[in-house]
Amino acid sequence: MSVFRNLMVLIAAGALAMPALAQWQRTPTPNDTLQSVRRLSDGSVVFSIYAPKARQVSVTGDCVPWTPGSLRVTEQPNGVWHIQVPKVEDGAYRYQFVVDGIRVFDPKNPLAAETTPMTVLTSTGDEFFAMKDVPHGAIAQRTYWSETLKGWRRLHVWTPAGYETSKQKLPVLYLVHGGGDNDLSWPTVGCAGQILDNLMAEGKMEPMIVVMPNGTIASDDMMGEVPLFADDMVTSIIPYIEQNYRCLTDRKHRAMAGLSMGGMETMETTFQHPELFAYVWVLSSSFAPGRDPKAEADRLGMTPDRVAQMNKTFLQLYLTQGGPEDIAYNNCKNTRSVLDQLGLKYQYYEVKGGHSWQAWRQNLYDLAQKIFK
Repeated sequence: MSVFRNLMVLIAAGALAMPALAQWQRTPTPNDTLQSVRRLSDGSVVFSIYAPKARQVSVTGDCVPWTPGSLRVTEQPNGVWHIQVPKVEDGAYRYQFVVDGIRVFDPKNPLAAETTPMTVLTSTGDEFFAMKDVPHGAIAQRTYWSETLKGWRRLHVWTPAGYETSKQKLPVLYLVHGGGDNDLSWPTVGCAGQILDNLMAEGKMEPMIVVMPNGTIASDDMMGEVPLFADDMVTSIIPYIEQNYRCLTDRKHRAMAGLSMGGMETMETTFQHPELFAYVWVLSSSFAPGRDPKAEADRLGMTPDRVAQMNKTFLQLYLTQGGPEDIAYNNCKNTRSVLDQLGLKYQYYEVKGGHSWQAWRQNLYDLAQKIFK
């Protein structure tokens, strides 16, 4: 029998590590802050894509007129193409860009990571992340109103098998993906449901609710989304979960973990609100790359009194890396140096996999067994 006897193809958000890699090593481009779809006051819609080497760009879809020559196409010196579609009525429309004759998805659409790239999971059936013959929990897609962003936002929630018929209140883990991904990343390429189902069936973790919010927020500054998400966590996400799920609401039953950009968002949230969390895991991350880590600590208000509070309220603070090949490795080392100088107590360890889902699935497997015990 082939070792690949369990092959699942998932259409997933942020399935690969490439979006997260970009946070530490690529040169900024106009694509970073590009708004790909804009509605103008005259009722037309402008579609924009960064394609600096393209010779011809257009757009196709439900809102595009059949009349030839009705689109206004312009190329900017910075490599951004704009396609203006006139007189678009209110509605929902499918669309794709056509770049040199090839149809491509809009890489800047918030749902782009759910349509491309494709993800393949190969498994012998024995791994901790494999789909096994065990009771399975439920992963629900929920929508909440963000007071911070003044708009509707999406998140995913895993509840263990039997939660629906139980009356037990459970602790909550808030689990955040990395940059360029969204709230569907952990349930798909992260294999969160399988990992948690298997651990529950083996009696290796405490029953808990796992909330996977969307840490990606459009911002003119690549790092600008980090404080916005932290505020959204405190003002909207946590209250929404505690109002709609049967859960424990005190600090000792609340945890947060995040990878890469999500690790920065985890530090941003928990370091400023240590009164809200007892368990904190920062995966393949650091203070914002390119910034002075001491200045970042100061910005987060890590005074001696705050550090003393964190040492008291955090029952666990872990920083992990995917080994020396992790692109966040040196930044994390610099961050840990500052944390050491401040006297913040934490634990550090490394796993195999570099800056990839191989490491982060292992991290979830590890942390789920340690928290709330």
